Amino acid sequence: MAFKISAAIITIITLFYYLKRKNKILSFLIGSVTGFLALVLLNRYGGYVDYIPPLNLFNISASIVLGIPYVITLFTINLIT
Repeated sequence: MAFKISAAIITIITLFYYLKRKNKILSFLIGSVTGFLALVLLNRYGGYVDYIPPLNLFNISASIVLGIPYVITLFTINLIT
């Protein structure tokens, strides 16, 4: 439940962020690429922090749409639980 609420809040914040930017499409593309790279890096080197997120369709899609805040939330919720 906490994950869904966190993801919804991050989605709203990210949407407002992209809508306020001058170059909306470029900002979204950069955010998408950095979010995906953050997920891949956490998957590759997550053993050092005892968390390796699976590279499934849901995580890849969410990291592309939401960017780095999604990956940080995914990691933080794993630390809490």
